[in-house]
Amino acid sequence: MSLVLQNEVSLKPFNTFGVEVRARLFAEARNDDEVRQGIALSAERGLPLLVIGGGSNLLLTGDIEALVLRMASRGIRVLADDGERVRIEAEAGEVWDELVRWSLAQGLGGLENLSLIPGTVGAAPMQNIGAYGVELKDVFDSLVALDRQNGEVREFGLADCAFAYRDSLFKREPGRWVILRVRFNLSHNAALHLDYGPVRQRLAEEGVAEPTPADVARVICAIRREKLPDPAVLGNAGSFFKNPLVPAALAERLRSEHSDLVAYPQADGQVKLAAGWLIDKAGWKGFRLGAAGVHAQQALVLVNYGGATGSEIHALAERIRADIRQRFGVELEMEPNLY
Repeated sequence: MSLVLQNEVSLKPFNTFGVEVRARLFAEARNDDEVRQGIALSAERGLPLLVIGGGSNLLLTGDIEALVLRMASRGIRVLADDGERVRIEAEAGEVWDELVRWSLAQGLGGLENLSLIPGTVGAAPMQNIGAYGVELKDVFDSLVALDRQNGEVREFGLADCAFAYRDSLFKREPGRWVILRVRFNLSHNAALHLDYGPVRQRLAEEGVAEPTPADVARVICAIRREKLPDPAVLGNAGSFFKNPLVPAALAERLRSEHSDLVAYPQADGQVKLAAGWLIDKAGWKGFRLGAAGVHAQQALVLVNYGGATGSEIHALAERIRADIRQRFGVELEMEPNLY
């Protein structure tokens, strides 16, 4: 057996909130066989199995009485290239932003709007990561996952994954699938997505008339660094709440009360509200309770100023949810998974 088991391991380095909790058992899986070994060992020891990637979508509220298996497989390869379209495959343990930078170095477009998102490739399909008008599903080809129920390896195409806003089949069936590798459709001449947020404005300010994917990635990284704290400096998990979808009637009522409401009509008749606007409007931006707080520059981000427990961060999140529910009649949903 090649999998190396460790006892009572601190998970502080493995979650971007920087919360200090311990795992009963910990191991890193570098290949498919070690994933299978981890599944077998958790059953043998009578412990649950918690599979993690970069820990950027986790809020750990206490010590983990489980075998925590961190996906550490690496590798990026080109599967097909017809001179225009390029299909690539990346192992689950690859760092997401390193994949984006690799694709740009190859002259490939498609991932540039997803620059600087923390986490790993294997975790990205779980919540269909997205930013600046692009979601993972827009560049997705297929993935390979291991079914923990029967040990079979299965291929998933786009339709099989049931991607939705920050959602997927894999998120709705927690604990069943271990994503092993993911494939993407990129292009040597990809159409650029410039209309979301201040991307086009920033490019114009820089005098970039004909931007490349690398230009788009550069300005998006700059915008993200201005708005979002670096987890290596200030513990956080990025956007903590999803932008809520509400009935059009509720959105209209809120707009009649708040002319500056940030809202986006959806094709199905619902309206997506900006959760950050709601939280900011309610006065939470910059709020601090002990070592847990709301970021001073971005109300959508909860932060650990140093020493906060996961329970303290969760308690703050619940206070915010209750206040938004009472003020606006809107239910906020957490993005990070709670353990």
